[in-house]
Amino acid sequence: MTQNIYDDETFFAGYSRLPRSVHGLDGAPEWPVLRSMLPDLRDKRVLDLGCGFGWFCRFAVGEGAASVLGVDVSGNMLARARREADDSRIRYELADLESFVPAAGAFDLAYSSLAFHYIAGLNALFGRVHAALKPGGALVCSVEHPIMTAPVRQEWLVDADGRASWPVNGYLDEGERVSNWLAEGVVKRHRTIATYLDLLRAGGFSLDRLVEWGPSREQVASEPSWARERERPFFLLIAARRS
Repeated sequence: MTQNIYDDETFFAGYSRLPRSVHGLDGAPEWPVLRSMLPDLRDKRVLDLGCGFGWFCRFAVGEGAASVLGVDVSGNMLARARREADDSRIRYELADLESFVPAAGAFDLAYSSLAFHYIAGLNALFGRVHAALKPGGALVCSVEHPIMTAPVRQEWLVDADGRASWPVNGYLDEGERVSNWLAEGVVKRHRTIATYLDLLRAGGFSLDRLVEWGPSREQVASEPSWARERERPFFLLIAARRS
């Protein structure tokens, strides 16, 4: 079972204060690139895996999606998602992605933002998502970049001159990582880029696009606090298609 850290009181309080929680998709700096990887959503049936507060669900219906199913393991997240919008085209379901089985052939797009790096059985999930997509259906997702998840201690190192660097160690040793981000004992799964691609291919997907995302120089100019985020890629963005 996936660790339900989002229903931890301390974690949820901290997460709720993040810019992406307060401002939604506009508060997520990777969103413009991720949005460019999406297919046309008009009249499409959409599955949002790890939907959180439902920001993408509401975006999808705003773009003309026929229906959206948002799935999350957190009751806290779904309670807020349901409060934010009352739209008959959106349905939410409480479920663990480790075992969730979507209806076969029911969706045109499967979307997931920063959820798959929590999943141990990602190979099985990709297989179930493949079965849930119509022929030619798309999978667009983001995960924490493997350079982010690799270190046992996920924190910046600062040298005597004040320059920050991100440690890269244990990169080829895949598996569980425990960090103290927003709360103690947050469990994630580290995989290499090659493993993500191999799992997609094994699940029946072909790759359309892969982006190692970090803030642009223009974004740093408008938000100087992001400057050190250019020292290493922050997220891995993937667009794939059911073969």
